[in-house]
Amino acid sequence: MTDTLTKTQRHYCMSRIKSKNTKPEIAVRKLIWKKGCRYRIGHGLIGKPDMVFPSYKIAVFIDGCFWHGCPKHCRMPSSNVKYWRQKISGNKKRDSKINKQLSREGWKVIRIWEHDIKKDIEKTTDYILKNIQGQTS
Repeated sequence: MTDTLTKTQRHYCMSRIKSKNTKPEIAVRKLIWKKGCRYRIGHGLIGKPDMVFPSYKIAVFIDGCFWHGCPKHCRMPSSNVKYWRQKISGNKKRDSKINKQLSREGWKVIRIWEHDIKKDIEKTTDYILKNIQGQTS
């Protein structure tokens, strides 16, 4: 199936996609805050984590299923296939590199898929909080 939008229209649509402060990120942040746990955003770390718990050295990334190549939900577009394969592959390699770098620096990295938040946000936030509590024991 070919793209029904012109190159300019497609460019405009893609430019509107947010890379930070997405709905899933904000939803998790609000619930974590409501449960009494405080965090920072980014904290100057490589990869710009969506939430950072500096005193526990925990960095949380909330990954969109498409952009980060979720094995369950990522569906490659039918147009410009080569570009998108390279783009998603590059994103996955970058994520892996960031995970390794932060781990070497003593950080625990938690990556959460967008679909996990949509499926059960309570379970997702509890998972984050259990990791924090595990660091305090």
